[in-house]
Amino acid sequence: MCYKRGGIKFELRGNPCWLLVLVYNVGGAGQVASVKIRGLNTDWIEMRRNWGQNWQTFERLVGRSLSFQVTTNNGRMVQSDNIAPPNWQFNQAYEGNNF
Repeated sequence: MCYKRGGIKFELRGNPCWLLVLVYNVGGAGQVASVKIRGLNTDWIEMRRNWGQNWQTFERLVGRSLSFQVTTNNGRMVQSDNIAPPNWQFNQAYEGNNF
């Protein structure tokens, strides 16, 4: 079991049509198996691994607060609600809950 200081970090990159999220500082098992994202007034959206710990979606989420669910390879899930405000910016990192 790995304990990390602080929360899981979500660094947002991309453009209005494509969102790439770097997920890091993950405690627990440490190996991320899946990431879901939810914008204000949307359902949970399964993100796809782009490479490494970069996860992507083509949903248009600019202008919506963002929540995340991270599941590790041992099946544990942590949810971070509304960690990025509606005016979030690309190339910024936001901090959520950790295991």
